[in-house]
Amino acid sequence: MVTPAPSSQPRAVVLAACLLGCHAKELVLPEPPPVQAPCPSGAAMPTATASGDVPESPPPAGLDLVLEQVDPSQLRVHVDRLAGFGTRHTLSDTVSPVRGIGAARRYIAERMGAAAVARGGAPPLQVSLDTHAVKPDGKRIDRALELVNVVATLPGTRVPARHVYVVAHYDSRASDVMNAEIDAPGANDDGSGTALLLELARVLAPRMTDATVVLLATAGEEQGLVGARAHAEAARARGLDIAAVLSFDIVGDPQVPGAAPRRDTIRVFSEGLPLAADDAAIAALRRAGAEHDAPSRQLARYVATVAAWQRTAVRPQLVFRPDRLLRGGDHTAFAEQGYPAIRFTEPGEHYDRQHQDVRDEDGHAFGDVPQHVDPHYLADVTRLAAATVLQLANAPAIPAGAHIVDATLGNDTTLRWNAVADDDLVGYEVLWRETTAAQWQHVQAVGDGTTVTLPLHRDDWHFGVRSVDRDGYRSPVAACGVTPPPPGSR
Repeated sequence: MVTPAPSSQPRAVVLAACLLGCHAKELVLPEPPPVQAPCPSGAAMPTATASGDVPESPPPAGLDLVLEQVDPSQLRVHVDRLAGFGTRHTLSDTVSPVRGIGAARRYIAERMGAAAVARGGAPPLQVSLDTHAVKPDGKRIDRALELVNVVATLPGTRVPARHVYVVAHYDSRASDVMNAEIDAPGANDDGSGTALLLELARVLAPRMTDATVVLLATAGEEQGLVGARAHAEAARARGLDIAAVLSFDIVGDPQVPGAAPRRDTIRVFSEGLPLAADDAAIAALRRAGAEHDAPSRQLARYVATVAAWQRTAVRPQLVFRPDRLLRGGDHTAFAEQGYPAIRFTEPGEHYDRQHQDVRDEDGHAFGDVPQHVDPHYLADVTRLAAATVLQLANAPAIPAGAHIVDATLGNDTTLRWNAVADDDLVGYEVLWRETTAAQWQHVQAVGDGTTVTLPLHRDDWHFGVRSVDRDGYRSPVAACGVTPPPPGSR
């Protein structure tokens, strides 16, 4: 059993009953004791905090240098060029060199290709067109067409079969979703996300990553997630291992209607109950009270950990919903296939700039035009994206089979998981939080074993485990009790 360390100072929780008009009062709850475990032989575990889940040790070397290379002026150029194609409607012109979705597609492929540089003998960034024949659907596709996603792939050097995706859609729309002729500049929706992809291609292309990084610019999002669904379904059919999907959609404007700008915030949406889970899996989650521990939710928490660890200028506001109400995004297409997928979007909603014809009504301007995109804010969002991608693509695998051993009653908690097969692995960290807490509150290194017993009652806490490598990279957390234990593991 892991032995407890001396308890820390009590923690004060303020309960404000404003709606009842009574005074706030203070309820003091004791901190649970942190636990200690020996380090694995032959290597020292990186320092872990006893409170929160952000390591005390510095982030892995070299990440700051990559983030410093993100250039707001490059982002400005890309947003202006994309908006300058007039419309990027999925059903618009594909032949013109200056207008329509075809011109935009060629620009994206060209800029991605221009980013390819030597990588010390590793395969360089590779650009391809992901083409799908789409039939009329009686909804938002009124004729047969060839739909084209643009894909930039940075092959992994150690575990190339594992993929980390960054997604943005390059199509646009105006007020009438079927009008493919009228101007629909789509500067922010989603020219901002597409510009972010192009800048990521430039700054990541020289980097070596353990896993493969895929930058996916989709078409057909405004017509019903058509391009993303086609790609995600094909990936699932091929058995592609996609560890994470980060979708950046409307990420260029920190202004908030009726309030002060929030330049330090990006919202991150994640599902709690997996879209792809069957009835039995959903029932198991409910029995465990684990409705907030889906892999996508853990991925969102991972972004928050990276942002705090890397001290990025923009931090995520975690929103525990699959997406904005009455709206959708490409991450959903991947979640439908069982992949962990989250959506990034700016802190405010300017509905007069989304899905609007460019016009002026009584002195009020409508339309998604470039002047509403702040390249410096977008650069900070891009830095958060780069930090998250590099952490994910270099981290060891998430421990599989993590579960609470609950064969008998008891006041301690025993956790068990499958060993991660990685010669770079140093060991594991276990995490726990109160059942009412949104984020992990405590973390402790536990060595390189795959079983640990904590002096904490299993009913009162949620538990998780993550893997750690020699460079200090950490995997996202595997929530214990969410993944059913493998047969014979107890």
